[in-house]
Amino acid sequence: MRADAAGPVVLHAFRGGEWRTSLDTAALPGPRGAPYGLALVPEIVVHADRRRWETARGGLPPLTGRRELLLRAVELFDRGTVTVGGLGAQGPEDFRAALWETAGLPGPLVDRWCGMLRDTLLKRGEAAADDALALVALPGNTFTCLDSVLDQAERSAAVWVRPSRREPVSAARLVAALLAAGWPPLRIGLYPGGQHTLHGLVKRTDRQIVYGGTGLAASVRRSPALTLHGPGRGCALVPGAMPVDEAVAWLLPLVAGDSGRFCGNVRTILCADGADGTDGTDGTDGTGGAGQDGAEGAAGVTGADGTAGADGAAGADGTDGAAGADSAAGADGGAGSGGARCAALASALAVALDAVSADPTGPDWPLTVFRDPEAAHRALRSVHDRMRPGDRLLTRRPAVTEVDGAPCVLPRLVLLDRAAGHPLLGHEVPFPFAAVLTATPDTVRAVTADSLFVYRPAK
Repeated sequence: MRADAAGPVVLHAFRGGEWRTSLDTAALPGPRGAPYGLALVPEIVVHADRRRWETARGGLPPLTGRRELLLRAVELFDRGTVTVGGLGAQGPEDFRAALWETAGLPGPLVDRWCGMLRDTLLKRGEAAADDALALVALPGNTFTCLDSVLDQAERSAAVWVRPSRREPVSAARLVAALLAAGWPPLRIGLYPGGQHTLHGLVKRTDRQIVYGGTGLAASVRRSPALTLHGPGRGCALVPGAMPVDEAVAWLLPLVAGDSGRFCGNVRTILCADGADGTDGTDGTDGTGGAGQDGAEGAAGVTGADGTAGADGAAGADGTDGAAGADSAAGADGGAGSGGARCAALASALAVALDAVSADPTGPDWPLTVFRDPEAAHRALRSVHDRMRPGDRLLTRRPAVTEVDGAPCVLPRLVLLDRAAGHPLLGHEVPFPFAAVLTATPDTVRAVTADSLFVYRPAK
């Protein structure tokens, strides 16, 4: 995948059983500033393609052996050479290079996410197929949600995929891998486009799986056939008696794992105030995962497309104001033992987050880079602009470092002074970030009620 002097390489759409370009394109980041293009499908074409599908679907032969074809496609996606429209033959190293160049996803993270796709497919029960035309609208923060494409391919007459314009490369490769595995071309489609096109796709398909943030959730029509995967607002509940070193070891992968790109990543850490001798959880439901695998759990694998879309005004990339354990009051108004324990835990976790390497080849917690620099600073501002008087930024490193000519936002940890209505509670950004607070049982109930992922340490 290389741009040359003749112009940008254009990643094609896949419609009507063929790779197709378009007069309407969007620019993608490329190596050292060389642009790539993405062919966009207008809504009027979506409408025409739906009519053609109605004509063609009756003549399609039954598709059997779907699970075997999907397993073969996932293997090709990870380690095979496939032909992607506009890019040509793409091997596994080409794929990883393209994701690094366009989306800033490092190789170790790509390897891990490919493994997750395969493992999830192997664990899922086979589904009976129906006659629906399904849509999967993907986010740009992680490609693990391609699992929904595999799921809908197995259960639907056909599936149309709407990739994120921030990261369409993985979706195009999966379509190419399905074709190479023997998937019937008329049963798969790739429809890049803007939000207006998404609305057209939702209207003209029978079943929809849509990943999106709160803004998208308000804009798409609701129907019994639509499943919306929105923000996860992951939170972790730390019992008052849990030793600090054990709590840090448990929390670090929940915050830093997968570069903070999953909706299952922990964004809020609730430290029990210990006032009533309990852990403050009051029996709240949750995923309960005690390790890294817990962060990819139950109701949705990924975060929302556009979770970094909060528009900060002119906030600084602040690096000062880091506070030690002796400077923090209890987040619900108490400066007693609960607040002191929470501050000590937060300070120790901040040290661990500051030790996370920005080296993209790092095996432990590899971080992503932003090929759109403004997106990096906008996401960072969205944290700093939401801080309130009395909050403390505990991570001490400069917020941004340059990796391969692009900004890498380093993990951030904020100790909150108060809980009620705080805009950082559950705030999702596409880098490792969490807010820590001392929490009464009432605060725990309020936060967990708004969280899709709730974690407790294993007993």
